[in-house]
Amino acid sequence: MTTTDVHPSGEQHEITFGKQRATIVEVGGGVREYHDGDRPVLHPYDVTAICDGAHGAPLIPWPNRMADGKYRFDDIDYQVDLTEPEKHNAIHGFLRWRSWNVTDQGADFVTMAIRLHPMSGYPFTLDVSTTYRLSNDGLTVSTTATNLGSSALPYAHGQHPYLSPGDGVVDGCSLELQAETRIDTDAERQLPTGLEGVAGTPYDFREARKVNDVQIDYAFTDLTRDSDGRAWIRLTGTDGKTAAQWVDAHYPIIQVYTADTLHPDRRRRGLGAEPMTCPPNAFQTGEGIIRLEPGQSITTTWGVRLEG
Repeated sequence: MTTTDVHPSGEQHEITFGKQRATIVEVGGGVREYHDGDRPVLHPYDVTAICDGAHGAPLIPWPNRMADGKYRFDDIDYQVDLTEPEKHNAIHGFLRWRSWNVTDQGADFVTMAIRLHPMSGYPFTLDVSTTYRLSNDGLTVSTTATNLGSSALPYAHGQHPYLSPGDGVVDGCSLELQAETRIDTDAERQLPTGLEGVAGTPYDFREARKVNDVQIDYAFTDLTRDSDGRAWIRLTGTDGKTAAQWVDAHYPIIQVYTADTLHPDRRRRGLGAEPMTCPPNAFQTGEGIIRLEPGQSITTTWGVRLEG
């Protein structure tokens, strides 16, 4: 391999099914692109670029923000590095910039895995594997975490795909998210301050309507679910096609982000739709944190497809 073969996101693993194709990357173990035919379903980043805005990455062992990087678990206080220093937060866990390994692969699926060894602030051993699979139901993403240590550990999961509007920006798209409640945050550090019903607010997308110039970077909860236990978020582009994403019952929260803080060339060109097993700052508050006992595993699943 020459230096010109080394991409910022590492090795590229393409999977296909019919007209669908997705590329899963070594760095962060995330999905860099997902197309159905010529139409992007997830907004991509270029193979020559560094992943921006956590595009497609698993967020482990916690998603979103942790105030001051501090938490308490089983009566012990822990401190992790501040990865959002300007806001004095730790954000999106430990695995975004680490190399993941392929443990199984076929034409239409790939399994990426990594072991998180004990470290300062998180002295636990966690095995993680994420399987990306294409089928008639689109792209399905299942993540299994296993506690390999001798004591219980705190765990949460999120992932950071961006639904694609097709061409252009999200402003002209219609958004549907049947969520009754928004988790409000402060402007300075984006930490939770309370709950607000979406009715009568600019954030009510229970019936599909245009995004227009609304800026969103909030977690939504109290999700309506279908008979299969799936909650959905749908972004319909001006071409009439819909990037439709679902989350299973392990995810009570979807964070929606209109990407207003990305580089101007990337701003509002995809809609962050982040499944989360817990709310922001959960490691500190304990809300929604999954306690994994020694040897215990948990699998969480979400998916996305093109409709219309």
